[in-house]
Amino acid sequence: MTQYSPKSAQGDRPASPSFYKAARGIGSWLYTLDHKRIGIMYLVFVLAAFLLGGVFALLVRTELLTPGKTIVDANTYNRLFTLHGVVMVFLVIIPSIPASLGNLILPLQLGAKDVAFPRLNLASFYIYLIGACFALYSLVNGAVDTGWTFYTPYSNTTDTSVISMVLAAFILGFSSIFTGLNFIATTHSLRAPGMTFFRMPLFVWALYATSVIQILATPVLAITLLLLLAERVLKVGIFDPAMGGDAVLFQHFFWFYSHPAVYIMIVPGFGVVSELITTFSRKPIFGYRAIAMSSIGIAIIGFLVWGHHMFTAGQSEIAGMIFSFLTFLVAIPTAIKVLNWTATMYRGSIVLRTPMWYAIGFLYLFTVGGLTGMYLATAGTDVHLHDTYFVVAHFHFVMMGGTMFAFLGGLHYWWPKITGRMYNETLGSFACLVAFIGFNMTFLTQFVLGAQGMPRRYYNYLDQFQPLHAFSSVGSYVLGLGFLLSAVCLLGTLFKKSDAPDNPWEGTTLEWQTASPPPLENFHDQPAVNAGPYDR
Repeated sequence: MTQYSPKSAQGDRPASPSFYKAARGIGSWLYTLDHKRIGIMYLVFVLAAFLLGGVFALLVRTELLTPGKTIVDANTYNRLFTLHGVVMVFLVIIPSIPASLGNLILPLQLGAKDVAFPRLNLASFYIYLIGACFALYSLVNGAVDTGWTFYTPYSNTTDTSVISMVLAAFILGFSSIFTGLNFIATTHSLRAPGMTFFRMPLFVWALYATSVIQILATPVLAITLLLLLAERVLKVGIFDPAMGGDAVLFQHFFWFYSHPAVYIMIVPGFGVVSELITTFSRKPIFGYRAIAMSSIGIAIIGFLVWGHHMFTAGQSEIAGMIFSFLTFLVAIPTAIKVLNWTATMYRGSIVLRTPMWYAIGFLYLFTVGGLTGMYLATAGTDVHLHDTYFVVAHFHFVMMGGTMFAFLGGLHYWWPKITGRMYNETLGSFACLVAFIGFNMTFLTQFVLGAQGMPRRYYNYLDQFQPLHAFSSVGSYVLGLGFLLSAVCLLGTLFKKSDAPDNPWEGTTLEWQTASPPPLENFHDQPAVNAGPYDR
């Protein structure tokens, strides 16, 4: 395993106060430059947004228990599924791992005292809050009903608050860019002595690849949203055919960002799972360099596949063939990761603790999501499945089953390091099981619905679909219960004294070589890496 110099040990020094106690008062949080405090503030707001988006999801599924009106009318239903999508994508899934866990853990794993640009880091958090405020304003001021994709020409004609919600997404993009810039600069300039690129933890590799995507792809979304605002406010014909625009052009621009955004959401989860599997299998990761390079490969190829969202939009057959091929191609670096994770577990001394249960759940759910994506990558089958519940199920298996299970696994893994407190292992594992069962009840059912022709986003539906819709809705309640139990498990630790050892999981990366929770300066002395488990 990784070998550290004696400098990295705490030695006989008197213990420094944790970063929580280094300064007190609300001002010490509002103006902090400490990456750990900023990460915790991100975590609080991401989890609050997750609760809000989850409530919208449960309302949508409750409405779909029966055909016709169950609890709300059609216009309210359109607003609910739009708000669910916007909140979950822009306020939860994109910032969940990079902005919260990344801020908390990346400098520790690199042996750094902080990120490269602490003030930019704080600015990115406040920009995130400003964007969230615009989203909340849209929520209370005639909530948007366009779907989270803001497709034109409808987004130009609806009287709901498209402008404020588009501004929210525009502002949130700057937070994402600033975070990516900070992580790249930190990775290049603040690594501990002896930590070469191929001695870095795979979580750092994943955040590095994600940061590249954030910086290159997010400006495209910003320009697209500005054009949408210009068309709506100034009546300039860009996307609206009634004004001489091209609605399909909006789809090209939007998906050129939004498909790389899928990898902004999932690649950090890959890094978390790599950390969990190697720690709880008690083995170095199998094929370290292949996993590291596959993250970069996903980042590159992810920019070339946006057209598979548009097989039915009238693009040429040749374009469809090219995008189909490239979509199959991006599966190769992803499959490398799944193969190497499985090989790492093979003959490992696997310890089944709560974070590992989330990692195993991730492996199954993400694999199902990836394999069902092959049906959508094939133009012939996509014509039938496009805009059906099959797409909804695929998307949620990748994003919710992938990103959020990885996020929860990482949160349980680093919770003792972040808070200095251990949670109830039995409750944590049970919550994971409940969430896993509820997730499969909810979304496996939707694959069947989609294959049978049930369109997504429809308020009303034929009676033949009612049993499957009802089963899916019951599954969403079970899933919500699992997440609620996870919250009880973790938040319950805040009411007891610190009891976590510095390295409860016997991890080998640098964050486990300091106190739990860490001191303000992260380490008493500059740690150094003498060798890595992947040196040859």
